[in-house]
Amino acid sequence: MTDITQPATEPQNWKVTLAYDGTDFKGWQVQPGEPTIQGELQAALGRVTGEAPLPQGSGRTDAGVHALAQVASFRLQARIPSENLARALNRTLPDSIRILEAKLAPGSFHARHSAVAKTYEYRAFLERPDRGGTELESASICPPFLARYVYACPWPLRLESLQGAARQFIGKHDFTSFAATEPDLASRREDGRGDEPRSSIRTIHSSQWELREIEGGALLVYRVRGSGFLHHMVRNLVGTMIDIGRGHRRADEVPAILAAYSRAAAGPTAPAQGLFLHSVEYGESDCDFKTK
Repeated sequence: MTDITQPATEPQNWKVTLAYDGTDFKGWQVQPGEPTIQGELQAALGRVTGEAPLPQGSGRTDAGVHALAQVASFRLQARIPSENLARALNRTLPDSIRILEAKLAPGSFHARHSAVAKTYEYRAFLERPDRGGTELESASICPPFLARYVYACPWPLRLESLQGAARQFIGKHDFTSFAATEPDLASRREDGRGDEPRSSIRTIHSSQWELREIEGGALLVYRVRGSGFLHHMVRNLVGTMIDIGRGHRRADEVPAILAAYSRAAAGPTAPAQGLFLHSVEYGESDCDFKTK
């Protein structure tokens, strides 16, 4: 254990921002005998400080899902300079998990309960986009250095159809049709307190696709910002929109899919490796914390 601490009687509340490659982990939440982000961070805190609080994340990313700026909070009794804590944690964490920032937070701050909005990105690789038309050719070979972080979409897609579908999700809706079907997970409050009534109603502030040219092809990136997200919700939105982009559904069918309140009405779940937690936002009472 690294001796970088000074004893204290009152615990201090910490906020850390971390990025991770989720490929080799079974998601955020601790699971017995499985590698998880939460478990690795808790173990690292124990090695560095001698304390092992369970870090509370802004949300529970699934197995294979990545984060550009996940937020976690926990309390420590030891007094540690913030830059020392970040440096020491990065020395003992796996290379696939990095602490971007560590800072003291107000006592009322909680990474999940205090969040007011989140943004996710989903990335699909396309090999030969047609710059002059509306149809985007699918990938035949995905570069190996991208394979862990994108969905190599095997079908031609129409960007106009994807954009039309994405706009349909903006606003306040019941997203039951886009939630996980497991009974214990379908209405899991990824963004709220566990003792609150479960609800599948969420507000989506923005929802759009963007084409980014890269060497050897292009990335088709879906970015969605909302008040919170149900389990598998973003991946189910993407899977449904890909069906629309392929021409298997129409964008104007989205309202009927939402109104069906049935997972069977929507499309498939998109693969995990293309999903990133992009950023988390907090209100002014939490010192206007915002990660990008």
